[in-house]
Amino acid sequence: MVARINTVAFRGIETLDIDVQVSISGGLPSFALVGLPDKAVAESKERVRAALTAVGLALPPKRITVNLAPADLQKEGSHFDLPIACALLVGMGVLPAEEMANYTVLGELGLDASLAPVAGVLPAAIAANAADRGLVCPAPQGGEAAWAGDNEVLAPRGLLDLINHFKGSQLLPRPEARRADDGPAPADLADIKGQESARRALEVAAAGGHNMLMIGPPGSGKSMLASRLPGLLPPLTAAEALEVSMIHSVAGMLEGGRLLHRRPYRDPHHSASVPALVGGGHRAKPGEISLAHNGVLFLDELPEFSRGALEALRQPLELGRAVIARANEHVAYPARFQLIAAMNPCRCGYLDDPALACAKAPRCAGDYQNRLSGPLLDRIDIHVEVPSVSPLDLAGAPAGEASAVVAARVRDAREEQARRYARLDPGGNTRTNARADGRVLEAVATPDAAGNKLLAEAAARIHLSARGYHRVLRVARTLADLAGSDAVTRLHVAEALSYRRALPGRVPVAP
Repeated sequence: MVARINTVAFRGIETLDIDVQVSISGGLPSFALVGLPDKAVAESKERVRAALTAVGLALPPKRITVNLAPADLQKEGSHFDLPIACALLVGMGVLPAEEMANYTVLGELGLDASLAPVAGVLPAAIAANAADRGLVCPAPQGGEAAWAGDNEVLAPRGLLDLINHFKGSQLLPRPEARRADDGPAPADLADIKGQESARRALEVAAAGGHNMLMIGPPGSGKSMLASRLPGLLPPLTAAEALEVSMIHSVAGMLEGGRLLHRRPYRDPHHSASVPALVGGGHRAKPGEISLAHNGVLFLDELPEFSRGALEALRQPLELGRAVIARANEHVAYPARFQLIAAMNPCRCGYLDDPALACAKAPRCAGDYQNRLSGPLLDRIDIHVEVPSVSPLDLAGAPAGEASAVVAARVRDAREEQARRYARLDPGGNTRTNARADGRVLEAVATPDAAGNKLLAEAAARIHLSARGYHRVLRVARTLADLAGSDAVTRLHVAEALSYRRALPGRVPVAP
């Protein structure tokens, strides 16, 4: 007889059904594990053997073969420990085969038969619920699995708890679905004094989900502005929270099995590699851009990132997903993030201050800014200068609007966009103006006659690309939403065009 247990493998946030098969037959005692396991899976037989000993059981002195089907799919991760142990216990008659067939099982075993958390419990629970099966997972992640639906969830602390549950001597209660703690309140926009144009640009970026680049000298407040953005954004919707939590679950970053409800804010260091930023590595894990899905990715000192890492952002910015190519497969992760970037105008940072600028100015500005390619800059909707503020101005400047006041306007604009795109693009991915495209964009953002004339003249004068033209329309639509206007007027187009300024001191690169 062959004992079977259901488990899963992961391809991005998608799950693939894996059939764990165990055959216990006569012959010389041996334990073979086949089915293209990686090192972590191959070592599971030692953990399983020790865990069974810890609960007072021993493997029979027979020929044991464990097959992970389909055999041509690479198996990665320590979550195969518990399915293998359960399949062995079914083969030994300890667990009932009929009941175990109704569950998807995953978990890592300790040598003392305890269960340790593993990555991917939330997508595994969703897949199990779709297949009308229950889920067995480690106790710390029971709350995570409970979000998937009404399917039965068993979350034992160890292997003995699971055995006792099916023996009837112990009842494992259904875990309680939990969400992440609120944590510290986001920094308040009222702390920013001066910088009225940058504050306005930040509000527009928050309202429409637009990418933004801030250019200014050191200490002008670029990082402070970026850190205030989370306080302006609305909380995640239920569908968005599930998407974001699935990515963090696969990455093993969903603490305590709690569902996320705040938009993620990621700010990697400029030394980040391409796999760290876009995703990859041995197990093709999600990168920073996917961990920032439905949230904000802040890149400080933008030109200091490697050229390869920056150019790798171009496709995700356009398509909303990160595709990691492998020799035998492609892994895709969602990556609809809002890019907020900051940079100095030159290496020394003081291009516009003759007293502090280096001797190489303004040539150093061209060399520094030309690290950013035109196609990447073209994908950034809003370019805004953040000038330095003197201590004298800081002392006398009145406090600006608080985050709560600005967030209310942002919320109203986003709600209007949600209603609009639910009507015009039902079932699509368009939720904000920054994602509107094609006929949908044409239907909602075509300016009036005066605005159209201004846009046509400006496009010819500043050589807007087709992509840049559409991004101006998207920003103009957001400005109209903030103003409560149904029509996109000349005033909205003019302000949107002001955010397409060329970088100060940028020198074209000779072909």
